[in-house]
Amino acid sequence: MAAITASMVNELRKVTGCGMMECKKALSEANGDMDEAVKVLREKGLAVAAKKADRIAAEGVVDILVADDKNSAAMIEVNAETDFVAKNEKFLDFVKNVLKTILATRPANVEELLTKQYDAELTVEAKLKDMIFTIGENMNIRRFVIVDGTVGTYIHGKGSTGVIVTFEADDAVKNHEGFAEFSKNIALQVAGAPSPVLYLNKESVPEKDLEEEKAIIMAQLANDPKNANKPAQILEKMVAGKLGKFYEKNCLLEQEYVKEDKMSVSQYVANTAKAFGGDIKVTSYCMFEKGEGLQKREDDFAAEIAKMVSKN
Repeated sequence: MAAITASMVNELRKVTGCGMMECKKALSEANGDMDEAVKVLREKGLAVAAKKADRIAAEGVVDILVADDKNSAAMIEVNAETDFVAKNEKFLDFVKNVLKTILATRPANVEELLTKQYDAELTVEAKLKDMIFTIGENMNIRRFVIVDGTVGTYIHGKGSTGVIVTFEADDAVKNHEGFAEFSKNIALQVAGAPSPVLYLNKESVPEKDLEEEKAIIMAQLANDPKNANKPAQILEKMVAGKLGKFYEKNCLLEQEYVKEDKMSVSQYVANTAKAFGGDIKVTSYCMFEKGEGLQKREDDFAAEIAKMVSKN
């Protein structure tokens, strides 16, 4: 059997990112052949990934990459079991490289994305399983979106929330030195508004949602004894006023601008367009919140440590 040296182990660690003992075992199994040792580790990685597949992964990161031509952007959510992984440089590099793959190949869904080449040797799925083996946690590419057009982006809390907003704007606006900050501010509004942004503007509220809100308002008014003798036209004005508050709370362009609360977002857009000497229209937005709707893992670290100690 070939002698396994420390330098060989270190070289394999650099190539794979795996632990020292795992690398030493793989080299021994491969009789010192470096390429074979890499294969051994990858095969073990597939087995480890399969074992971890049922473990809850609701932490991780949301990230965004804007294309070089500035005419499109991709946003992704990649989940892991703990928030420690979100700070791991290898994990963050993996996420960023998957975003590059998305923009380059434009897959239709996650299933198709997994089949795309991550690099010259591995598909995205194979690289993901390598990452699970190397880092030791279950990971999952949950979702992604590709947005075309003039975009503004914002990442909040080191990847807890991501927003992409699209605009229609003429060249005078898009080429203005302040447009990047303006577009980021609109994306920040979506992420940081006091109430969740449910609609772009009043016109985009579905009729069904509007009728439901009206019914709620009418029920509230009817249940208040103070309104018992008020004429119908007064009640109609009260409904209209409450609907105005509904729009201000839930519609992006009707909300108070987070950086200047005496101004609505639509007023901020109009003022900026005038200052830049052109036209601006906010056309859409998309937001991902990390772990949104997923079951969270509940760790009892004291119990885990006690369990580990009892085994020794």
